[in-house]
Amino acid sequence: MKRSSTLAIRGASVAIVGLLGSIYLGAQAPAAKPQMAEEVFKNVQVLKGIPVDEFMGTMGIFSAALGISCENCHSLSDKSWADYALDTTQKKKTARRMVVLMQGINKQYFGGRQVVTCFSCHRGGDHPKTTPDLGAIYGAPPEEELDDAVEAAKGQPSVDEILNKYMNAIGGAQKVGAITSIVAKGTSSGYGPESGQRSFDLYVKAPNMRTQIIHTDNGDSTSVTDGKMAWIAAPLRPIAVMEYSGGELEGAKVDAALAFPARIRQTLANLHTGSPQIVNDMRVQVIQGTAGTAPNQIMVTLYFDPETGLLLRMRRYAAGAVGRTPTQYDYSDYRDVNGVKLPFKWTEMWLDGRESVELSSVQTNVAIDAARFNKPAPSVAPKK
Repeated sequence: MKRSSTLAIRGASVAIVGLLGSIYLGAQAPAAKPQMAEEVFKNVQVLKGIPVDEFMGTMGIFSAALGISCENCHSLSDKSWADYALDTTQKKKTARRMVVLMQGINKQYFGGRQVVTCFSCHRGGDHPKTTPDLGAIYGAPPEEELDDAVEAAKGQPSVDEILNKYMNAIGGAQKVGAITSIVAKGTSSGYGPESGQRSFDLYVKAPNMRTQIIHTDNGDSTSVTDGKMAWIAAPLRPIAVMEYSGGELEGAKVDAALAFPARIRQTLANLHTGSPQIVNDMRVQVIQGTAGTAPNQIMVTLYFDPETGLLLRMRRYAAGAVGRTPTQYDYSDYRDVNGVKLPFKWTEMWLDGRESVELSSVQTNVAIDAARFNKPAPSVAPKK
């Protein structure tokens, strides 16, 4: 299967559920702690004891690491979420053995640290390569792949220098710091079957509250964080309203907080600069920090244009059962809004999909009803 077709199917199936087998059991009552995978899905055998959202993210890691999609480990005849629980193909059983093997390697040789992951060996292929590729050895050097963790580098501009230049580029610390809310409207296009434009609404309130709504043909996809908790309510998913936990919860808080650039220092700890990296064929300046506390701490990397000082990319990593789950935002088309430059375009990418947002209107410092940041209701399909 070609990579493009794999991604298209993955984008259409953001609710990848079944590599280890699962079935939705029905509506669950609110719980004080995150629901575990085995409490919501059936036939979970080796990924017990992880929250539901991490389990869903793990499906995305399998898909990305092996370059496959749902039907590779589930039968093409699966017609309902119940079918995903079945061990229809041998590959699901193989996947369980591989997870146990990977966990055993990390425990025996790396003290339990997550050093070896699915991607370590598969690198986007369904089978690890056995023999070195002579073309790769003697041909053009491959594009450099840098570690997720950015090491502090000497001889680079300091964190203060980069952030101060960023503040000045978008309007100055005083004006930027005065923004307390953002309300925006526009369009968003997804990947594959979701590539058409859909209406998009955004509500953000300082310090870390955020709601985005994508109005799809199947119903609204609503992501919310109230600064303490976070949820997603979306159509065509096995769980009507999924609560985020762990690293994904911290990531949602970071997304909200960094909508206000003046809050970078308050939001991220352990800030340091790294060696320059390449973004869109441009050599850029890099800052990395952390958010949250162990075991839910996440890494956040910021990439800045050294000429304009503007933020070009934000990438965050949450820990998962079989590897880190990355989420990336690429920002562009900065425009002046009441004396502050804000991005009117961005692309969000994660293991199970992609959304490209283009804003048509942005307002700052407007009142937002507190109910906007409540736990969302289940998505309802629009009437035909």
